[in-house]
Amino acid sequence: MQLLEQPKLKELAGNPQAGRVALKGFFGVAEAWELTAAEGRVLLGGIGKTAYYKYRACPEIALPRDALERISFVLGIYKALHLLFPDGAQADAWIRRANSAPPFNGQSALDRMLGGSIMDLAAVRQYLDFMRG
Repeated sequence: MQLLEQPKLKELAGNPQAGRVALKGFFGVAEAWELTAAEGRVLLGGIGKTAYYKYRACPEIALPRDALERISFVLGIYKALHLLFPDGAQADAWIRRANSAPPFNGQSALDRMLGGSIMDLAAVRQYLDFMRG
């Protein structure tokens, strides 16, 4: 899965239907990964509790470009894992396992993603893309 190109993100940021679809995808991954609300809030850019629970209802909402980009990374990470691991449970569990690879330095991929920066999401995605060849 390619990351959304910048002009496409700008266009989608103003589209409430795109926001609903993005949120539905994000919360599907959050469920598969068994994310807590606090973890989900960080992955979405450190949003507040009220916004998180509003988003969880998957409304038609024009999401900001940053949120769409973060969701794009999360969906790309999820897809890459399911391409790398034939067993879905193994793919979903991978993000919580400690990893000695350089971008993780003994932490799990989720720990890295919870650093809060969009670059943390990008590092995990980049690693998985490299592993896929």
